[in-house]
Amino acid sequence: MLTVVIGFTSALIYGSADFLGGLAARRMSAVLVTAIAALTGLVVLLVAMPFFGGTWSAGAVLLGAASGVSGAIAIGLLYACLAVGPMSILSPLTAVVTAIVPLTIGLIGGEQLGTIGYVALGLAVVAVVMVGFVPEKGAVRPTLKAVLMAVGSGTAIGTILVIIDAAPDDSGLIPLVFNRAVNAAIMFTIVGITVVMARRRNSGPAHATWRDGLYLAIACGVVDTIANVGLLIGVRLGDLSVMAVLTALYPTGTIILAAVVLRERIAPVQYAGLVLAVAAGAMLALN
Repeated sequence: MLTVVIGFTSALIYGSADFLGGLAARRMSAVLVTAIAALTGLVVLLVAMPFFGGTWSAGAVLLGAASGVSGAIAIGLLYACLAVGPMSILSPLTAVVTAIVPLTIGLIGGEQLGTIGYVALGLAVVAVVMVGFVPEKGAVRPTLKAVLMAVGSGTAIGTILVIIDAAPDDSGLIPLVFNRAVNAAIMFTIVGITVVMARRRNSGPAHATWRDGLYLAIACGVVDTIANVGLLIGVRLGDLSVMAVLTALYPTGTIILAAVVLRERIAPVQYAGLVLAVAAGAMLALN
């Protein structure tokens, strides 16, 4: 029961972080948003680490660093596709892919799903089709580029879950610290290489907008780190497959905020797809 509570709570927090990251990416480059969020998260983790303890080991460091590389790819693609929008469509698509990746790894590794689990996987695929189908004029419509970025992001996020789950149970927050350190190093390196281009995108009257984006990116980093800590605790208390599916429900937070703040409109069939995706996630969690 505790794992379920942690999973759903982390999902809502993840969704809020993604919303903030998507808004920030509309004011500055997605690469810079990812870098600032990662650095902010690293600071938060370094402050919190003494309270969580943890045993240092090569496995904790290397797996944490590997997840940081995957995270740089995942979050960069995620914030970029959310900046293009619509958030209410791309976020659920990313989530479904995120859940399927660890489940697939588990099945290949010998884990077994019950009948309800396989039915849920089928429903998840149908949900993806429904969510991406826009029959009504005026309804939000994702571009192919945005869809491909969402799928790529979901695959990378699912990989992070697998890597973090493999980290030693006694490592505390050490894997997350190296995740953020490597993530921030990669993204700031890219920012440095593309600084001229970044300045052109944020030149002139965009100064105030850039400053707003900075605040949003920092807030995103704090919120995302809280969700990551919840994920780490969850996979250590319960099964990876259950936590993966529960945290994949994070679009709930993004959709709620997108609907309230951005007034995004989606078609009825897409609402049905979202409901089906949530139902599939619940079935997988109960499997």
